[in-house]
Amino acid sequence: MGSSVDLLVHQMKAAGDETRIRLLALLRGGERTVKELTEILGQSQPRISRHLKVMSDAGLVSRSPEGSWVYYRLCDDDSGREVALGILRGLDDADPQLLRDQARLAALKERNQDAAERYFAEHAGRWDEIRSLHVPERQVEAAVLAHAGAGPYRAMLDIGTGTGRMLELLTDRYDRAVGIDLSPAMLAVARANLDRAGLDHARVQLGDVMNLPVLRGSFDLVVIHQVLHFLDEPGRALAGAAEALAAGGRLLIVDFAPHDLEALRQTHAHRRLGFSRAQMKQWIKAAGLRIAAAEDLAPDESSGSDSNGLTVTVWSAVEPRAAAQRKKSAEAGT
Repeated sequence: MGSSVDLLVHQMKAAGDETRIRLLALLRGGERTVKELTEILGQSQPRISRHLKVMSDAGLVSRSPEGSWVYYRLCDDDSGREVALGILRGLDDADPQLLRDQARLAALKERNQDAAERYFAEHAGRWDEIRSLHVPERQVEAAVLAHAGAGPYRAMLDIGTGTGRMLELLTDRYDRAVGIDLSPAMLAVARANLDRAGLDHARVQLGDVMNLPVLRGSFDLVVIHQVLHFLDEPGRALAGAAEALAAGGRLLIVDFAPHDLEALRQTHAHRRLGFSRAQMKQWIKAAGLRIAAAEDLAPDESSGSDSNGLTVTVWSAVEPRAAAQRKKSAEAGT
């Protein structure tokens, strides 16, 4: 593209259209599909797609294909995002057209939330059954908060995000976050949950835990919550998660301790019946990380809970390059 001046001129030209300005204003609140943007603006899908392509080519918006859909958002690159936000700061929030767009967006979000609630209602029995297998979620979430570290983290990655609960729980620990999941149905639920919670600094996208669609070394906190027991190769998944960590970053893993509930393989598609500390330590070390802590959360049998309840273990590990660099610098100064 040439100099930064050339790039800025190109971006300003790309945004120089009434419809494109309205699209940027809508994407400021989170990612949306072409279908949704077409519905909100009341224009044809080919026309909206053309406008989005122009802004994508100019580095103002980013796109994420997901099956037959494509999600758009303000550019991930800081420079392109700042240009887009700078343009939007010049708008009058009381503009009738922008207010109408935002009202239609609010109605669309409400409809998505209703659909998510219906999905949960249809699967309520299964969700309750899964949750009854281990200690209360409030106890698990308290441990997650304790082991995640205070932050603030520049970027967080939630692998196997499911309903997006970890993105909600840790919202005050990160500047931006991405949740990855292979299930479009779960991603729909997660998006509705993020919309409801007003989390415009978090997004979710389709992705495979074994082939993460993210850049190496780009996240300060990576979370894998109740995912590994569904996988054939948990160690490989951990290696991929470690590659996503920036120097000095933290990996947080939540999963079951070893158990003998073989029926879970058939009833809930579990591939592994929990993980020992020794096994997890081996995988974490092989991934180039260092164990920081591990905590077992066992069911309280005295409370009358099922004696077959599962123990949950929370592990935290750190990427050691930052510590090594500090040590090297200290030695060089002596």
